[in-house]
Amino acid sequence: METLRKLLLLFLAGVFVTMNVNAQDTQAIQQAFEQSYLSEYNGEYSKAIDALKGVYAEDSYEINLRLGWLTYMAGFFTESTAYYQKSINLKPLSIEARLGYVYPTSALGNWEQVKTQYNETLKIDPQNTLANYRLGSIYYGNEDYTTAIQYFEKVVNLYPFDYDGLLMYAWTNLKLGKFREAEVLFNKVLMNQPNDKSALEGLEKIK
Repeated sequence: METLRKLLLLFLAGVFVTMNVNAQDTQAIQQAFEQSYLSEYNGEYSKAIDALKGVYAEDSYEINLRLGWLTYMAGFFTESTAYYQKSINLKPLSIEARLGYVYPTSALGNWEQVKTQYNETLKIDPQNTLANYRLGSIYYGNEDYTTAIQYFEKVVNLYPFDYDGLLMYAWTNLKLGKFREAEVLFNKVLMNQPNDKSALEGLEKIK
């Protein structure tokens, strides 16, 4: 019985020490995040990065995500993609990590990777407006208007009076020769933004 009591006391002491260490670790991480925000606000990205690297844990989604953003802002694009990829690996359903990933990859000109992440986002959330809009914009920029219009149509169906969605949907219809649809859409843009130059230019091309 005495041996059992000693073992129990040792176990409880171990639990207490572990809890105390974990509490100290949590506090240190929170302080590191606070310091990173202050440094970022002052434009001191290297200091913000160093604050988090001081408490870095490879299995921390939050730290990897934050470092992905800070290294992107500091211009370390390759390093940024690595942190964002770790975040995605840790939380495969994370949309924020995938949307973050596209910042450094687009800065590096890796447009296929950008499209891959947007498509993966849409597998998780088919109605994601940002992913739909940006994919539409990529295909529009590549003059693939037939593909682009599918994404802009989704955006406008979800947000029928959104300026950006309406304008790009209107221009894509115009590029595809759908002049009546484009005219209606450009006029809706002008309801949202009176005298909008792009909408007026589009209407002028229809005349």
